[in-house]
Amino acid sequence: MTIQSSNNSGNDDVKNVIMPSYFNLPALDISVAFPQATSASTFPPCVSDYFELDDLLTPEEKSIRNKVRDLMEKEIAPIMTEYWEKAKFPFQIIPKIGSLNIAGATIKGYGCPGLSVTASALAAAEIARVDASCSTFFLVHSSLAMLTIALCGSEAQKQKYLPSLAKLQTIACWALTEPDYGSDASALNTTATKVEGGWILDGQKRWIGNSTFADLLVIFARNTTTNQINGYIVKKDVPGLTVTKIENKIGLRIVQNGDIILRKVFVPDEDRIAELNSFQDTNKVLALSRVMVAWQPIGASMGIYDMCHRYLKERKQFGAPLAAFQINQQKLVKMLSNVQAMILVGWRLCKLYESGKMTPGHASLGKSWISLRARETAALGRELLGGNGILADFLVAKAFCDLEPIYTFEGTYDINTLVTGREVTGFASFKPASNRSRM
Repeated sequence: MTIQSSNNSGNDDVKNVIMPSYFNLPALDISVAFPQATSASTFPPCVSDYFELDDLLTPEEKSIRNKVRDLMEKEIAPIMTEYWEKAKFPFQIIPKIGSLNIAGATIKGYGCPGLSVTASALAAAEIARVDASCSTFFLVHSSLAMLTIALCGSEAQKQKYLPSLAKLQTIACWALTEPDYGSDASALNTTATKVEGGWILDGQKRWIGNSTFADLLVIFARNTTTNQINGYIVKKDVPGLTVTKIENKIGLRIVQNGDIILRKVFVPDEDRIAELNSFQDTNKVLALSRVMVAWQPIGASMGIYDMCHRYLKERKQFGAPLAAFQINQQKLVKMLSNVQAMILVGWRLCKLYESGKMTPGHASLGKSWISLRARETAALGRELLGGNGILADFLVAKAFCDLEPIYTFEGTYDINTLVTGREVTGFASFKPASNRSRM
């Protein structure tokens, strides 16, 4: 590298740097740079069902699981590292996921498959096993936006919107969180004011997945007349709507999270979600969504274990495979035991929901505990892969980062534990003691 003084007048500190030609060479393909182990673009087989929990599933649930697994391993795994690194969304995967016929999974009719909650959860896990960003895109669209219309929309709204959403011909996002209100979402500031023929929305939303390219935005706003939370379907490109991408994330980098600004956005009466009249109606959606989100870290942990299992057998040091060393076996078995327990808790959550017995505390405990165990599993996997544990090419580093936002969204670990704590003790402790009288 040659450095020459600049001739720029009055700026002697500026240097001209002449770089050698090899500085501009592209990075080596990972298979050439590190031939001793296979990268995640060739996804490892699933070997995490040590307790044969497959026996708990129906033939239909196994079929759905296998169909999603096959597509994710063959079609999606080869490209996800590249897009994760670029923080861009691979739009070519949308028709492929649409062909699975799993969007709006538990919804019956309107072009939706009407799957069991367990089958829906398994589909979410299989997507997350390969890529958690992809599963987040899917769950925002399916288990939040579509489910809101299915549970709270009028018949006309269901007929109008659900069929194209089910085919992923149109994409939706779900906008509840605001800059000032995350965990305290029910205190949101965005307003909806009744006018002739519709509503005027004013406010701001943040962290909204899919929002930069969504055709439909499900927006939650406070009715200025009733002071209750209502829902509205906003079309992209409507006057007064601005959406910008949130940059510089370290996790779920493929997910296009956005800041939404609404300045006097008009929504016709027909797009006011008919039966969404309070935050309690929003909680109906979140109850099932939280079950689905609990299966994301299950799927991610399955993928981490599968990757580490293969890597330890392929990678050799000191004349032996890494799998032959006691400390590595101990870590791998700890990861495996986590996966067994996580699946059992997730499966039980599904059954509680299907039987009508699931409480908010159940869902919150499941999501918080599973995401905690997933973080531990990812940390162990990162250790096992050594230097390759910080490369997205070998999945674990990518999953390690992706689990951080999953640990936080749909209720942080701490908030979810407080939901369960309130249920088992009878005392709410979300606010400081001086403020509890206002809860």
